[in-house]
Amino acid sequence: MRIVLIEDNEMLARGIATALRDLGHAVDCLSDGNEGATYLATQGTDVAIVDVNLPGLSGFELVRALRQRGNSTPVLILTARGETNDRITGLDAGADDYLVKPFDMAELIARIRALARRLPGLRPVEETLGRLRFDHGARQLFGPQGPIELARRELALFEYLLQNLGRVIAKERIGEALYGVGSEIEPNAVELVVSRLRRKLQETNVEIRTARGVGYMLDAGNTARS
Repeated sequence: MRIVLIEDNEMLARGIATALRDLGHAVDCLSDGNEGATYLATQGTDVAIVDVNLPGLSGFELVRALRQRGNSTPVLILTARGETNDRITGLDAGADDYLVKPFDMAELIARIRALARRLPGLRPVEETLGRLRFDHGARQLFGPQGPIELARRELALFEYLLQNLGRVIAKERIGEALYGVGSEIEPNAVELVVSRLRRKLQETNVEIRTARGVGYMLDAGNTARS
């Protein structure tokens, strides 16, 4: 899952980003409200985590502008201000959830999972694709012989390709989804993750096809998705 974190507390942002990346999510970090607004207007993301007290636009203003554009990206507001009026302001601005600092990282992660279930075109808890079954809640892939153990970036790649089933995704976009926008990665980093995931999908009728010079596509042949 791709997440944008807009938080000007560098230490807190680093801690949140590390925890989410350890779970296999791609995290883009910004520290300014104006930059955050530009990012949300031009980049795709699955979930946005937004602090209230930001340089430039406040978190409330940022979320309000997002909703006025008709963007339904799930948003979690973070703030040290826990008064009821502030919570109401955030929710009225269009935030989906509200977490008061300090908070437990496990709670933040649980709330993000809940928000992900509200993504447009709500995904089922489980999906079957040919001989594969994917549990979105547990983030676990099962094949004909049982669970398929995936490293965190292999899991993130499978989720991203599954979201775009049947569509060719540019290698650059896959790199951003796995490592974050602007990340400095080795030229063959995406190919290595794709290669490892391909090996684990052997013996199933689901494969990752290469569109030379363009990118990759998850293909289940003529099998139905359910």
